[in-house]
Amino acid sequence: MPSNSTELLTIIIPAYNEEQRIGETLQKYLDYYELRYSKNYKILVVLNGCKDNTEGVVKKFKEKYPSLDYLVFDDPIGKGGAIKEGLKVANTELVAFTDADSSTRPEILHRLIAVLELTDSLDCVIGSRNMVGSVVTGKSQKRKIMSSGFNFGVNFLFGLGFKDTQCGAKVVRQRLIPKIIDNLTISNMAFDVNFLVDVKRAGGKTLEMPIEWEDSDGSTISNNGFKTSFVMALSVFRLWLLYSPFKFLYPTLIRPISEFLFHTLVSKEKPKMIKK
Repeated sequence: MPSNSTELLTIIIPAYNEEQRIGETLQKYLDYYELRYSKNYKILVVLNGCKDNTEGVVKKFKEKYPSLDYLVFDDPIGKGGAIKEGLKVANTELVAFTDADSSTRPEILHRLIAVLELTDSLDCVIGSRNMVGSVVTGKSQKRKIMSSGFNFGVNFLFGLGFKDTQCGAKVVRQRLIPKIIDNLTISNMAFDVNFLVDVKRAGGKTLEMPIEWEDSDGSTISNNGFKTSFVMALSVFRLWLLYSPFKFLYPTLIRPISEFLFHTLVSKEKPKMIKK
């Protein structure tokens, strides 16, 4: 069912301290989609607890491009939290999300958008760096091993069958968002798993496509490998538990243990996951 909006497409870009990269990314995306979608699209940047001048950079672009808009959250809400806030306000027929570092070029994301735009039987299209036909540059062997191990664990727990849940290029139909939005509880980088699991639980049909992707030097995983991997693994396990017959253990046993581990090993803050 088409959206009531006259716009076809929203592209959500979560941004956390991206002052050095967001300008180049926005220029590429705005140039590309202005030419192809004219006034029939919107780029929505969701600023997530930025302490630098990311907002200032985005604001300058907004003065020139009416198709650009942004939301500001003063406190950190995580990558997943930022995407969820974008999904809440996007009212176009198709909604995509991608990373602020331009690892996925605008024309590559457009391939996914075009497939969903032309195939009404699909509800979601996701990019994959691990399928035959994918072109990946700059990804270290360490990240490849971490990614493979994480993906194996996700498929073992949820049976999604995807080769890459974490690629920062996904497109979903608006008609599915109301069915999943309340269940998107993971706000860190494991949000993608939460998103795909709930698309499946809502009966949505997802297509995985090979993608061209370039690793970024400022990657959160590259700079904080242990912390990021630990938080993602913990979040995925808690998600599995919440959807399992053992969910009764969560409030009395698993939540206290997971919060203790997070506090002790990673941060003085509690894990960023919206409590049910």
